[in-house]
Amino acid sequence: MRWLVTGATGFIGTTLVERLVARGDEVRALVRDPGRAGELRKLGARLVKGDVGQAETLAGAVPDVDVVVHLAGLVKAVTRDELFAVNAEGTRSLAKAAARSGRTKFVLVSSLAAAGPSTPGRPRVESDRPAPVSSYGQSKLAAEEALRSHVHELEAAVIRPPIVYGPRDKEFLPSLFRLAKMGIVAKSGLADKRYSLIHVDDLVNLILGVAERGSRLTDAGSAGIYFGSDGIEYTWEALAHGAMAALGRRGAVVPVPEFMTWLAAGASSAVARVTGRPAILSLDKMMEIREAAWTCSPDKAQRELGWKARVDFTTGMKESARWFRDRGLV
Repeated sequence: MRWLVTGATGFIGTTLVERLVARGDEVRALVRDPGRAGELRKLGARLVKGDVGQAETLAGAVPDVDVVVHLAGLVKAVTRDELFAVNAEGTRSLAKAAARSGRTKFVLVSSLAAAGPSTPGRPRVESDRPAPVSSYGQSKLAAEEALRSHVHELEAAVIRPPIVYGPRDKEFLPSLFRLAKMGIVAKSGLADKRYSLIHVDDLVNLILGVAERGSRLTDAGSAGIYFGSDGIEYTWEALAHGAMAALGRRGAVVPVPEFMTWLAAGASSAVARVTGRPAILSLDKMMEIREAAWTCSPDKAQRELGWKARVDFTTGMKESARWFRDRGLV
């Protein structure tokens, strides 16, 4: 098969490209700067210069591909408009270019944030009405809606992963491991909070399953939309102690009054506006952090695709810690 992968320099994208090349598929990687995509070139991907934020650069990337996997997007930005410009309008431009090229399959890797938070003990399912609470989540839901406008021209599908972790992770694990190494991991607020996780290898398997066997996105409803997780609800304490154990450390989780986290987020957002450099802890991110649960059910993916998470949390964290250690990153 012939694939186009956007966001291929990210940790999910690189892992996907590695898997596709290993099984003998032809991979085209859309990159903004080919000079900074040496790992993809070494893996055997063909680099195509382009940017989903610049529609005129996409026409040459999509012809003659069987599947587009759209991973590119912003997880943090200084303004709401930036998030929508890349996440929503970038998806619209890519879907339009893919539709013009022929009957291409299109898999959008969205986010659980597009669906919104859940209730402890009651993970979200695909048929639940989306209720995103952050600008990021709203921009990802807008991306899904942009793709819906092309469902009569594309065989489209959407995956909404929760927290993704594993080797090459650039957001979640680096900060968690740094705190775990010190033996003190902060927690925002005193209340119990729960999360779903998926290892990057399991997410790649889900992407392949959706691309090859998934149902098709329609004008409305939950057909063609899939969650993926290992099916376990984790407390923040469990995640923190799991990271410590993977590093061979012991320590404590220290609750921080939530108003202090809001103050820190406000300060980070103010600095971001001045410097033009987005911060991961922002007022928008706090809209997600304050929620009691971000969990989702993998039942539909298991039922329709025969997919199941294979990497357990303990193994995944140990493997990730080893990867970071080997590269001097923790």
